[in-house]
Amino acid sequence: MAPPILKLDDIRLSFGGTPLLDGAELQVEPGDRICLVGRNGSGKSTLLKIAAGLVEPQSGEIFRHPSATIRYLPQAPDFEGFATVEAYAEAGLGPSDDPHRVSYLLDNLGLDGAADPNILSGGEARRAALARALAPEPDILLLDEPTNHLDLPTIEWLEDELIRARGALLVISHDRRFLERVGRATVWLDRGRSLRLDKGFEHFEAWRDEVLEAEELEQHKLGRAIEREEHWLRYGVTARRKRNMRRLSQLKTMRADHRGHKGPQGRINAQVSDARDSGKLVIEAEGISRRFDSEPVVRDFSIRINRGDCIGIVGPNGAGKTTLLKMLIGELEPDTGFVRHGSKLDIAVLDQRRDVLDPDDTLAHYLTDGRGDSLIVNGEAKHVTGYMKDFLFQPEQARTPIRNLSGGEKARLVLARILSRPSNLLILDEPTNDLDMETLDLLQEIVASYAGTVILISHDRDFLDRTVGSVLAPANPVSPDGRWIAYAGGHTDMLAQAGAAAREKKARQATEPARNSDGGGNKQQSGGRTPSQKLSYKQKFALESLPGKIEAAQEKLAAIEAEMADPALFAKNPDGFAARAKTHDALKADIEAMESEWLELEMLREEIEGG
Repeated sequence: MAPPILKLDDIRLSFGGTPLLDGAELQVEPGDRICLVGRNGSGKSTLLKIAAGLVEPQSGEIFRHPSATIRYLPQAPDFEGFATVEAYAEAGLGPSDDPHRVSYLLDNLGLDGAADPNILSGGEARRAALARALAPEPDILLLDEPTNHLDLPTIEWLEDELIRARGALLVISHDRRFLERVGRATVWLDRGRSLRLDKGFEHFEAWRDEVLEAEELEQHKLGRAIEREEHWLRYGVTARRKRNMRRLSQLKTMRADHRGHKGPQGRINAQVSDARDSGKLVIEAEGISRRFDSEPVVRDFSIRINRGDCIGIVGPNGAGKTTLLKMLIGELEPDTGFVRHGSKLDIAVLDQRRDVLDPDDTLAHYLTDGRGDSLIVNGEAKHVTGYMKDFLFQPEQARTPIRNLSGGEKARLVLARILSRPSNLLILDEPTNDLDMETLDLLQEIVASYAGTVILISHDRDFLDRTVGSVLAPANPVSPDGRWIAYAGGHTDMLAQAGAAAREKKARQATEPARNSDGGGNKQQSGGRTPSQKLSYKQKFALESLPGKIEAAQEKLAAIEAEMADPALFAKNPDGFAARAKTHDALKADIEAMESEWLELEMLREEIEGG
């Protein structure tokens, strides 16, 4: 095993007398890919800042290899003192780093290096911070919620970039699909302590449940042992004759351990307030279009949304997702076409920018609209502190200004307010930002079981797959031109349908020359086919041999992936690891090309035989 390049031992840190980190540990070795997970408020970001040297713990030991380059991606980048995005990104480079890498990153992240960083949008600011962190190709990369405010194409590019990177990675994220792709080990931060699983995130939740079940069993056993000792103390003959001080001391210790045990944080207890049913028709849009600066963002789009539908809107930043959503719910008028709403609509909106939050407002005042200490939930009055506890807020936080909340706590607060109001049309714009896994699970359950209609914008592929029944996406995601297409199912279904449509179009284009040619000057009959049209020898051979080649390539790919999964490979042979990674990417591209070629030939064969 290679020596660690970063090691944190027995890290302790308290805020206001409450322990945040209570003996946490972390070890990073060359080539590690570690997912750092835990509830909001568990100290993940703080531990990452300690690893980066930005926060000092109250006690504990920290080792950073003197020659290791460490780069940290904060949730809120600071652009003060930088005139351009390029200057900000270049500030992450070391003396021996390649300055051209900044241009490469800015180009792939879709950023203008000459732009003023202080006027960037949330997504642009996150991409600029990523460019700065990735530029030196550091030995250790610390990423705090890197996918927040990023669109799907950028997230997928980032995944590929991190998979190819040679340095170690420690990442905090709520995006399950992202963690599954980039992680090989998982560190769970829970009640101030850390536990490590040397497997990827896809194994984490089952392992976590096993750990909690074992802990619950141990506490049950301890409780039974205390009961036996107390019975001995009261009725034991030896105890009445003389005090066995050792046994009394043990009992005292067991009682203290049992009382001092801090169980896992509770689960949010939330449900949607019942509302009247809307009409069967919720929204009807006919031929709606909208332009900005003469560029079409929505063009001749029509849809009918009925009660109970759950629709996701996806696409790259700038494609017009929010514009389309605002036109559908009536916040923005289309340039052409019309939008008609059904009857009895009660709309609730969760905005990605949390614009509805006044930083000077208190939690209690925000939840009750300033109407005393109670609010109405499902027709019944409920004290605000009791309702706050349902969303894991402490009663003493009732008078806390909203500005003091973390991003995850703000997301929970907005969710608490929305769910207390009766609604039958739920609008969610990037709802997964800043949510921890448990709250995200709850939101998925709420959306999936919501009796009304849901329209949401999200970049979280796993969330989309688990919730929506159809997806609206740009017809041309690479270069959006205002045309939108509706796909049945979630994000994975959308990709399958879009890929099949693209392959079908390509195959159709490939066969058109054969259909339109006369094969030697003789014209076909209208609507007919040249009788002699058939697969060439080369096409037949490819059709028969490609499946075997694909299977062999897949076996080779699986073998390489198994080798790369060895955490010691990078430390022992970094050049070998890089060579395998390059071969891995090339094999994947070859397999996709062969599959596409086989599909085109198979469709051509079926068309000829069917003719």
